Order: sequence, then structure tokens, then C-alpha cells
Amino acid sequence: MDESESRFISSQRVAHLASADGTGAPHVVTICFVLEAGVIYTAIDAKPKRVDAMKLRRVRNIIENPNVALVFDRYSEDWNRIGYVMVTGQGTLMAEGEERLMAEIALREKYLQYQEMLPVGCPVIKIEPKRVVSWGNLELDEGPRPDQTNTSR
Repeated sequence: MDESESRFISSQRVAHLASADGTGAPHVVTICFVLEAGVIYTAIDAKPKRVDAMKLRRVRNIIENPNVALVFDRYSEDWNRIGYVMVTGQGTLMAEGEERLMAEIALREKYLQYQEMLPVGCPVIKIEPKRVVSWGNLELDEGPRPDQTNTSR
């Protein structure tokens, strides 16, 4: 992953995680994430879910088949601004350890909502990139990000 791809990924608020079960049946879900030292982390948060965290399809899929893909994209009506980065790699479920704790802390720092919606000790999915493909305009927008907007007006 080169510097422009890393900056683009870090500037995104969500990504799309694709996984497949042991038979190859695909599943895609939108995730919150952090990029730390070239590794991508996403947690199983406290948003309402229909099943227990360990029974979520993305979790079951990664246990059965660790091959995953992530897409970080930007769409604009100005097609000169369109760009994406696709990462393929291996997903691992982390239930404990210092690396899992570091990811949990980094996720809370990036997403204000995770101050309340990310349970202490939550499972974290670690994605180690094996291949990175990018296309289009990866230059960062000059406008403020949602978490940097001044709301005192």
C-alpha cells in the first residue's frame, strides 16, 4: 500500500467488507474501521443485531474462509473526483490481547459514537492486506471532515 492509498483509506469514514463462507457464498457489509501500521481493524460494535456477535455472517465467514476484500470509495457528480482503493487479504478474529486493545482504542478515537457503542473487550477483526489496487483520484478533499466541523454557529 503506497502513501496516497494509505491517506485515502484513512480519510474515509466507512468501507465495504466482502467475505465468503466455505462454499464461496458472498456477503458484503458496511463497516467502520481504522488503519494502523498498514493493518485494517474493524470491531463488532453494540448496534442492534439480529444474532449474537459470534454468529454474525461476517464472523462465521472469516472463521470458515479468511479471504476478504475491502473497498474504500468516493463518488462525486464530478467524475474527476471519483476514486477507490480495494484491499484483499486475510481476516482474523481477535478476542483478546494487546493488539486487539490497541485497535479498540483507535476505533474509539476515530468514531465519537464508539464512546458508547463499542463494548469494552469487543471482538475485533484484523485484516492483513495481501494486495492493494487503486483507481481514480485519491487526492484528499480540502473541506472539513464531519468530525472536524465547527458546530458552534
